[in-house]
Amino acid sequence: MTRHGKNCTAGAVYTYHEKKKDTAASGYGTQSIRLGKDAIKDFDCCCLSLQPCKDPVVTPDGFLYEKQAILEYILHQKTQIAKKMKAYEKQKQAQKSTDQSESKSAEKQKVEKFKTSESNIVSKPINPFASKDEKNAESAGEIAVAGSSKSLPSFWVPSLTPEAKPTLLKKPSKTVLCPMSGRPIRMNELVPVRFTPLDPGLERVKLLSRQERYVCAVTRDALGNSVPCALLRPSGAVVTLECVEKLIKKDMMDPVSGDKLSDRDIIYLQRGGTGFAGSGVDLRAKEARPVMQA
Repeated sequence: MTRHGKNCTAGAVYTYHEKKKDTAASGYGTQSIRLGKDAIKDFDCCCLSLQPCKDPVVTPDGFLYEKQAILEYILHQKTQIAKKMKAYEKQKQAQKSTDQSESKSAEKQKVEKFKTSESNIVSKPINPFASKDEKNAESAGEIAVAGSSKSLPSFWVPSLTPEAKPTLLKKPSKTVLCPMSGRPIRMNELVPVRFTPLDPGLERVKLLSRQERYVCAVTRDALGNSVPCALLRPSGAVVTLECVEKLIKKDMMDPVSGDKLSDRDIIYLQRGGTGFAGSGVDLRAKEARPVMQA
């Protein structure tokens, strides 16, 4: 289609191109954009602060955090859970007192209904001198009194205005969840990480300004988002996955500390994408918004 055809708005049909153009201009519809490399965190950055870690720790699922940031997160979540639990207990006590008052009022209504039914058993004296119209008026008045007790809610009478009931709170869980994996996280499960710097003589500021900052503790290969890495729990050293498969898994010994390893002691680190391949990261951001109907 030529440019003139795309910009033509005199057609009788609302074309797909026009709808797509109007959707982007009006802000309706789901918008998606591909993330660049600058929107992806490096392998040595904290998952909360997105900054290079000074005192890094890792969870058993392989997510890297700054120790201060993750401890503050856990304490904050515990505080929020305590507040929610206090509000839930308060609601539970209020509901209990409400149920008790409702049960008392129900018993009272039951007694009143019983008294009314018992009083209706006694026949009323008939006035032989009353006319037929007077008897009909008395029966109509009794029906009106009985019907007036069943009043419907009203939006303009203050005493009959319907009220919205408060939302009931659910019992909160006492488990603190990892912000990345959604699994339970505990302080004693955090494993300290010891990266091997490329040049030990460099200061931290100069080290962070370089593209390649850390290397494998065994093979001295440069680490990055494109290199799968693993952590050895006894020593806290970070090595490449190739080193784990070809060297460490043969005798299951930690080459740094010399301790015996198990499958649980090898933690595979979660890394960011490279900008070209996903590497386990979704590189497209989507925002769902109301759809404009044609």
